[in-house]
Amino acid sequence: MTMTTTRIDRGSTATTTIYSEGGELVFERKFAAPRSLVWRAFTDPDVVPRWWGKHGSQTEVVEMDVRPGGRWRYISRAADRDDIVFFGEYLSVDAPRSYDWTFLFEYPGGVAGGPESHTFDEVDGGTLVRSIGHMGSPEALEGALASGMVEGALEAWERLDKILTEL
Repeated sequence: MTMTTTRIDRGSTATTTIYSEGGELVFERKFAAPRSLVWRAFTDPDVVPRWWGKHGSQTEVVEMDVRPGGRWRYISRAADRDDIVFFGEYLSVDAPRSYDWTFLFEYPGGVAGGPESHTFDEVDGGTLVRSIGHMGSPEALEGALASGMVEGALEAWERLDKILTEL
């Protein structure tokens, strides 16, 4: 007996496609910027705080060592909520094409997340970014979605689009 997974749209917009299949959550967006610039926006600790997170939040990059085995840690702050700590380890890095990391975040009572893959493909004069969160199961995926992950990513990637025109 073969099991099939269903692709479910999770809040796509005119610029960003978000869907899930099984226990994976996929974000895709094409940016009108060269791959080297988009790569820099994702891997430069001075640039990440300018776009990472929801509108109205501020992100502090506490640690960012972009190499296999290197660790990363961000703290997201906003006036209307407690700080959220995101952290993990870079599993592989193939600059400027891709990286894999563990994407974990703290919540009251524990830690959630899992491995995540990022690819940066040159397409039609721009860069297609694809982020795949490997949540492990549909249940874990639903828990992540309940945390506001989709809304946060949409707002962050809107901020990123604006920052890329300034870099």
